[in-house]
Amino acid sequence: MKTTPRPRMDVNLEELDQIIDGGMRAPLSESDGEKLKAVLHTLAERVRPRWRTTEKTRAVLPQTASSELAVEKPSPEGESVPAGHGRNGAAKFTGAHTVTVPHQTLHPGDPCPECGVGKVYRQKEPKTLVRIVGRPPLEATRYEMERLRCNGCGEVFTAEEPAEAGAEKHDETAAAMIAQLRYGSGVPFKRLERLERNLGIPLPAATQWGVADKAAQLIRPGYDELIRQAAQGEVMHNDDTGARILRLAREPSDERTGIFTSGIVSIGQGWKIALYFSGSKHAGENLAEVLKQRPPGLAPLIQMCDALSRNTPRLADGVELLLAHCMSHGRRQFVEVAENFPEECRYVLETLGGAWHHDTLARKQDLSPDERLRFHQEHSGPRMKTLHEWMEAQLAERKTEPNSGLGKAIQYMLRHWMPLTLFLREPGAPLDNNIAERVLKKAILHRKNSLFYKTLHGARVGDLFMSLIHTCELNGANPFDYLTQLQRHAEELKQNPSEWMPWNYRETLARLAPPTAA
Repeated sequence: MKTTPRPRMDVNLEELDQIIDGGMRAPLSESDGEKLKAVLHTLAERVRPRWRTTEKTRAVLPQTASSELAVEKPSPEGESVPAGHGRNGAAKFTGAHTVTVPHQTLHPGDPCPECGVGKVYRQKEPKTLVRIVGRPPLEATRYEMERLRCNGCGEVFTAEEPAEAGAEKHDETAAAMIAQLRYGSGVPFKRLERLERNLGIPLPAATQWGVADKAAQLIRPGYDELIRQAAQGEVMHNDDTGARILRLAREPSDERTGIFTSGIVSIGQGWKIALYFSGSKHAGENLAEVLKQRPPGLAPLIQMCDALSRNTPRLADGVELLLAHCMSHGRRQFVEVAENFPEECRYVLETLGGAWHHDTLARKQDLSPDERLRFHQEHSGPRMKTLHEWMEAQLAERKTEPNSGLGKAIQYMLRHWMPLTLFLREPGAPLDNNIAERVLKKAILHRKNSLFYKTLHGARVGDLFMSLIHTCELNGANPFDYLTQLQRHAEELKQNPSEWMPWNYRETLARLAPPTAA
């Protein structure tokens, strides 16, 4: 909420010291109190944070009792939505080990011990209990093979290694857990080393890197297949964030000094793919490399990004592109100046909020792309048309100074109006690039905790694991299980990688499983 500015008062430090010392012995006079308040308010204004934790309209601008543009958001079918209790049901524990406990005395078909007339039968839903125990992220098993020595000839006989010990010191699950912690959760190798050492499992950071690097080379065909399938998507989002690679070899002619991690999200029929690329290339250049694998003859690709030119790719021959710009970026221009132009910004924010609300309704109703387009044209189209006319009038009629914050926000929207409103003309066009920004948060978390990659090879290993892990998350798959199974079936993955994607690998495992005995 905007506060009324206080009048300027000239107060030096010596005078302020006298006011404070005098106030400790007697009540402050009115003039002295005003001086002290002025200093405190000035100090508070200077240290006030300039960021918000949310950009929602209700947080940016004070709420009013009524608004012509306010959008009602009732709960589904008018039902009240109860507050969450913070607990998860047993069905949520999909990664839990399941133990079936039969009844201790009764079996299906036995007579009822209560009435003695009927028979008992198994219920469809058993009673469930969930018990959680703590374990180290990586556990070790020490096998002690007994050795026997003949006291006559001195020959030593050693017990054979058990089959369950395996041939490798670090099995597939160890590599999957290291990758999940390092590249999925942002835990640096040194931090994991310290944790495991405290738990009695020494695991040097160099060893962790060696395990992760070996696993990455083994499952690279899965990453390459992700890129190939991503090129066939219907909608692609992309964006950049900064990165650091200490030893990055550059061409002598390369004048670019920046290093970036590009995030690309490809959406197709029934799947979403997240890809990461770290190096000196921008998001548009990385997207162009992906699109080189796009088969000719496909429908035009919808690309969603912000308005920076470096996000737009130079297309290969035969690739058609429909450019969409992020409405969130346009909206943010008004959020930043809302304190100075509250009424004008309220109108814009509430109008744009209606478009997002209609998009949410279309998603809840599970509308097809064509149905969603017609829904937006009917409900969002008139509001967006009115907004466009209002913004043009603000500048044409000199109601808004073009060089003011509001004027620049309006000019941004008008300059990019066609790509910003592609969702009103093309089926499946998104409103914003938020999914790409969420994808980049994984790279930002890695950068925050680990600061940098040492080499380009290390960055590529990180890109591989982050791509596989976040694609699993987007498709509701278990990243730890997926990375484990890719390593265990590396030969099958190499022969037919399309059957080992996060959305279909469980079906492939079921086909490979030996038939159970009747």
